Amino acid sequence: MNNFWKIFLAALLGCLVALGLIFFLMMGSLGAAIAGGSAKTAVVPPQSILKIDFSTPISERGQSTFSLQTMSNFSMGEGMSLLTAVRAIDQAAADPGVKFIYLNTDNMTLSMSCAEELRQALARFRESGKPVVAYANSYDNLSYYLASVADKVIINSYGEAMLTGISTNLTFFKDLLDKLGVDIQLIRHGKYKSAGEQFTQNHLTDANREQNQVLVSSIWATLAEEIAASRDFSAEDLNGWIDNLELLDARTLLDRGIVDQAWYKDELENYLCTLFDVKEAKDLKFASLDSYAIAKVKDDVKTKDKIAVLYADGEIVMDGNADQNIVGDDLARQFKKLQEDSTVKAVVFRVNSPGGSAQAAEIINRAMQNLKAYKPVIASYGGYAASGGYWISSNTDYIITDNTTLTGSIGVFSIVPNIGGGLDKTLHIKSASVSSHKHSDMMQGMRKLDDAEVAYMQKMVENIYTEFTSLVSRGRKMPVEQVDEIGQGRVWTGRDALAIGLADAKGSLMDAINYAAASVGLEKYQIMVVPEKKSMFEQMMSQFSGNSGDEDQIAVRTGIKQVDQVLGILDDPQMMYARMPYIYEF
Repeated sequence: MNNFWKIFLAALLGCLVALGLIFFLMMGSLGAAIAGGSAKTAVVPPQSILKIDFSTPISERGQSTFSLQTMSNFSMGEGMSLLTAVRAIDQAAADPGVKFIYLNTDNMTLSMSCAEELRQALARFRESGKPVVAYANSYDNLSYYLASVADKVIINSYGEAMLTGISTNLTFFKDLLDKLGVDIQLIRHGKYKSAGEQFTQNHLTDANREQNQVLVSSIWATLAEEIAASRDFSAEDLNGWIDNLELLDARTLLDRGIVDQAWYKDELENYLCTLFDVKEAKDLKFASLDSYAIAKVKDDVKTKDKIAVLYADGEIVMDGNADQNIVGDDLARQFKKLQEDSTVKAVVFRVNSPGGSAQAAEIINRAMQNLKAYKPVIASYGGYAASGGYWISSNTDYIITDNTTLTGSIGVFSIVPNIGGGLDKTLHIKSASVSSHKHSDMMQGMRKLDDAEVAYMQKMVENIYTEFTSLVSRGRKMPVEQVDEIGQGRVWTGRDALAIGLADAKGSLMDAINYAAASVGLEKYQIMVVPEKKSMFEQMMSQFSGNSGDEDQIAVRTGIKQVDQVLGILDDPQMMYARMPYIYEF
């Protein structure tokens, strides 16, 4: 019998080892295939049409994605960074081999700020004398905003439109928490600092409604004015059509000059053939934006001088996965490396963050200011540069923002939950604390803070708010009283931030790079991206190592990402937050 167990266990161990070897061989083959695919060399026809159809997603950093749910259910995708996309369009403008751009906005998934910067790049392409042709089966607010820059805007003859203006929806949990017996205490500075109100209110407060209405109206004003400037109607005309729900199909869009043509696909192809000077659609030569970027976007200048683009993309945290968030110490180390790199002559600090931990924000701000003592640091704002995102960048040498950026939110808050009553009410679980001092259990979340404890927390909030406003005062060279007046936790668009002195100029990431180069007198330079983009294979291995931020992917798959982000504030009641109230989706 002993021999049987020896043989059985040996066989079992052998099977496990074999399975392990097979698994790693499969992963190695898959990784090699991915690496080989990502390192491919693209071939672009000598004469071609640059096709932008968003089959390759464009995002702030263009991070590759790998999602593993089960061994038989995984997905992968190679994204393109906004910087790469814009550089490819600019390169195409000067490339005699590119005849025109064909833009298809169907299935477009872009952030507002990415659309704004791509639109600027398409406008520059048109200024080179080459046309842009836009086509879609249907248009919504953002896709039409991007397409409207084209020389000719076309919709499918049986196409649809959903041009209704922009809106955002805010969710409140107070009534649910009341039913569960959970009490939330919100301690903050700033009447507009509405982060936390979703737990303490069941409706929009007057101040919160005011700031959100101004935000929505300001963003729409940018879209409407730029659309109207490209078309033969006014912003007032557009707003009237939208209010009266007059824009619903190809015919209504054509009648009002929203589009130039309503064509089926074969009619579009005939037009493209005319522009490309061929007789049949099969003779059209297209180069996709991603393949063109791979083939053409290179720094071939013979110089070691560099302009570094340092990304701060995500929520600001003290520790965690730097691929998913902005980790204070990790980003500080990147600043230190750039400070010590003699080939880096200036730094563009690209911020796309709603904020987060005030402590982590100050760690980053300190490192940024240390770098600024050695070389220029120019801030470039993406979709968000708010609260902690503004904290880390307000003392840079110069701030360039998109009109649709959400910024400011100069305020601080802390949330203290009391779940003790809820446990008793819903689960009939009671608790008791044993403490060395009178207030030792104040942050355990099992009872409500008393008046002295609230005053203690309020003092902490006030101290950080004072630091925040003083920091902005130094960086923006304005009196603290003025910072406080435009602070109070209020969120502004980049368009409005320019008017009140929170930013210096409207512009894109490329504008910031050009400004940084001019500030140090560079005409020839390489662009250095920091941190480097993680490859798909590296992300895949990160999944298996358990450091992939899989909880975030689960949240995305189940559609509760925003709720998860909001409720995550409750994880650490001792944290002082310099963070926007919501992740806005317009």
